[in-house]
Amino acid sequence: MQDFLSIHPEVAAALKAGGPVVALESTVISHGLPYPENVETANALEAAIRAEGAVPATIAVLDGRIRVGLDADDIERLAQSGVRKVSRRDLALALAQGAEGATTVAATMIGAALAGIAVFATGGIGGVHRGVETTLDISADLEELADTDVAVICAGAKAILDLPRTLEYLETKGVPVIGFGTDRFPAFYTASLPLPVDGRCDSAEEVARVLRTKWQLGLGGGVVIGVPIPPEAALDAEAVEAAIAQAVGEAEAQGVRGKALTPFLLSRMEELTGGASLAANRALLLNNARIGARIAIAYARQKAEMTLPKKVATTKRPPGY
Repeated sequence: MQDFLSIHPEVAAALKAGGPVVALESTVISHGLPYPENVETANALEAAIRAEGAVPATIAVLDGRIRVGLDADDIERLAQSGVRKVSRRDLALALAQGAEGATTVAATMIGAALAGIAVFATGGIGGVHRGVETTLDISADLEELADTDVAVICAGAKAILDLPRTLEYLETKGVPVIGFGTDRFPAFYTASLPLPVDGRCDSAEEVARVLRTKWQLGLGGGVVIGVPIPPEAALDAEAVEAAIAQAVGEAEAQGVRGKALTPFLLSRMEELTGGASLAANRALLLNNARIGARIAIAYARQKAEMTLPKKVATTKRPPGY
């Protein structure tokens, strides 16, 4: 594994000490946001995590290795070089060919798990696409959530997806969906929809207890922690749905499918909303990073408490006993 994994010294030191580390994906840099907003946002996400007291670990494929933790030059390189998107199916090919790649949610979860990172903050997970009955387009993120022991802090699934079917798929795979301070599934750009979550947690400590309990029981796989977008950054639900419908229709008319679909839809959403979706996306990313850092801190603290040696009770006996 050492042939394919490089952990930044700062991240490695934090992990060795049992400190809080938060993974970040890199497709938000290369495919999710335009330049230079992508660089500014990537740096702001890392700064937000540090401000909370945790260590950020942005993950990408560079120089034939999974890089866990990037420096400023790496982020700039991903922002401008037009790198490929790397999901689970692409990982071996990209590594073997020494390619540059930005990791999706699925590939970031793999990198985080290999490094020993339990918490990952992102914008929105992939899911079941609209029109799946004809396209069979379902994100590999959902399968990874079923298999890989990483908690994903997100604003739900991307709004361009079929959210009810995405929740049904997660239920089938046994992936818990927790609402952070909410009983309903967050709807990315907008306030939560009337779709129930599996459970609600109102603090980072409570989330950390759920994670420890799940994995101590041997119940493998990830957990979705849905965090609603801050109210002041939320967009109007009807306007968002109208823009999504138009963007999806255009994608169908132009035959946009596969890896190109999500970047196309996000780009059209930005155009159709006059840039409002971009501002909302940045706001929810930063909010998720902060919440992710708090959860990582609580999780690290609870793990440390579990490993502390327990005092053995002794009974004093009279002399000569």
